Amino acid sequence: MRMYVAAARPAQKTRHFDCLMQVTNAVPGKAVQFKVAASSGSRVCIAGTFNNWDPTTHPLTYHPEDGYFKATLYLPLGTHQYKFVVNGVWQLDARCPHWALNTHGTLNSVVKV
Repeated sequence: MRMYVAAARPAQKTRHFDCLMQVTNAVPGKAVQFKVAASSGSRVCIAGTFNNWDPTTHPLTYHPEDGYFKATLYLPLGTHQYKFVVNGVWQLDARCPHWALNTHGTLNSVVKV
């Protein structure tokens, strides 16, 4: 295995160096696409175990060609629970066949990576 060292001034990192660091420090996992149908003016995010259930950090982008909001997230290996938050309302992923009961007595969608 070859090891590359980027020469950069201490106060200035190069873009190439940053990319090398991201590749070498990568966590095993996979890219997962999430999508949900909602009206074009909606605010749609995804919250789950992968972002500490924060309903604001992962917004989905509207795709008018098919009417879906979509986001692709790189998730580490394991099982992840999640819900969509559409205009402040938490909802299951209707396209996902796997669910788990949560501490609030409702269900979460589940994806295994």
